[in-house]
Amino acid sequence: MKIRLPQAFIERTRPLLGDDFPAFEAALEQESPVSIRLNPRKFAPSEILGSQFPIPDLEPVLWASDAFYLPSRPVFTLDPLFHAGCYYVQEASSMFLEHFVNQYITEPVTALDLCAAPGGKASQLSSLLPEGSLLVANEVIRSRAPILAENLIKWGNPNTVVTNCDPAQIGKNRDLFDMIVCDLPCSGEGLFRKDPKAVNEWSVDNVKLCAERQFRIVADIFPALKAGGILIYSTCTYNREENEENVARICGELGAEMLENPRRFWPHKTKGEGFFIAGIRKNGEENSAVRPNFKNLKVIFDGREILKNQGKEIQPNHALAMSVELPENAFPRWDLDLPTALNYLRREALRDIPQSLPKGYIIVTYKNRPLGFVKNIGSRANNLYPQEWKIRMR
Repeated sequence: MKIRLPQAFIERTRPLLGDDFPAFEAALEQESPVSIRLNPRKFAPSEILGSQFPIPDLEPVLWASDAFYLPSRPVFTLDPLFHAGCYYVQEASSMFLEHFVNQYITEPVTALDLCAAPGGKASQLSSLLPEGSLLVANEVIRSRAPILAENLIKWGNPNTVVTNCDPAQIGKNRDLFDMIVCDLPCSGEGLFRKDPKAVNEWSVDNVKLCAERQFRIVADIFPALKAGGILIYSTCTYNREENEENVARICGELGAEMLENPRRFWPHKTKGEGFFIAGIRKNGEENSAVRPNFKNLKVIFDGREILKNQGKEIQPNHALAMSVELPENAFPRWDLDLPTALNYLRREALRDIPQSLPKGYIIVTYKNRPLGFVKNIGSRANNLYPQEWKIRMR
């Protein structure tokens, strides 16, 4: 598909690329690559992912663990393993976050993903942070927070808290986090191929507006980062105002230093969309005595509370079934075939229950991966899949 780039964008971007600009334009007419990242607590790369794609035959994403490109885009909605949290569909360039975690995070931390919906980087952090870490995934837009909670519940790591707060509200909690990831709202230049609307909405004025908003967001949250803590700054755009200039301003005005040279991803050079990422370290002496306290934050999900509610006397929470920490023998299990698993995800009642299963709460699985609870009442099993998550596709 031919994309008509705004003339002002061409004039601003050509100097960044020089002789590579024609190759960049040509890449925008190619199909966007499709990439996934496996959940290492729920899936092994040696396995076959559903019936749709054999992992051993897939091209790996070179800068991320357990991440692969797909030859085409399947219908993820109709794969029960997608709903089981076995993998996440994430843009490949953004997975470079792993580099900074592996390079600079060597012991358990309290980390914040500030603009976390729908959950790509948050689920990646959940898999990458050292054991014993706590991840707070925040989304300021109220309507987007539930999808963030859904995706992290499916991912299944109990050391995860989901909040719905303004950055300034979180920033009132000084010295709370060892690491903050800021994947900031931007002018979207790196999404031109993936989202043609981003081309129509682009303007120089919007670039300037985004750059100011990005700096304000970081300034608001910066007090919550401990001295010596790591802040990861990223955008899906190319221009210097929203990227290098903002990072330099953060370092100069807020008190930080660059960890290493920033990285840029261009669609004609790497198999992914446009992306910028930089790491900085906050100046000052670290105070390790501070303990996390989230009492003044709007918490909408706390995975640490789920396993406390384990038991058959109460109606189980769906997050309990999805938790990677739930013992396999905590509830009876019923492994479903594909049509029955899809009916479960549509929240239909299930019949033909195996006679060997007791009455009461049962975890239904697909390929032995939990999908959620049913309650066996004998003649049928009442479906306890969350109403707001049910699929409607046939």
